[in-house]
Amino acid sequence: MSGYIETYRGMVTAWNCDHQGHMNTVQYYGMFDQAGWHMLTRAGYDAERLRADRRGFVDVHAELAFIDEMVVNDPVVIVSGVRKIGTSSLTYHSRMHRGDGGVLVATATTTTVHFDLDARAKTPIPDDMRPRFEALLVDDT
Repeated sequence: MSGYIETYRGMVTAWNCDHQGHMNTVQYYGMFDQAGWHMLTRAGYDAERLRADRRGFVDVHAELAFIDEMVVNDPVVIVSGVRKIGTSSLTYHSRMHRGDGGVLVATATTTTVHFDLDARAKTPIPDDMRPRFEALLVDDT
């Protein structure tokens, strides 16, 4: 799957789990959210540039699929790739695995909008960032 890059690596801890002994739903969201920010950073849109440009990204749609459970001490690896680039938005897909190339345990598809922090409104993705996001395009829909 060309275009996918590693965007998160960690371990399931007891703190991530609920009273049923598996990772709680809110933890999946958190890990997928971190993966999204890491993907933006890897594309070159890091925190320093966002602050300088007074820009950000706001998620407007997220769809998660839970495929298998995760428990304490399971290694977590997430890979992400861009599915669609709009005028002011990106749709990206992330896959959570139990370890490197391990069992697929969850997927997330997220649409995020490039946001002007002063105007509090969407704004076009900068032209210099488009090729960087295009390099992360995947075609597995």
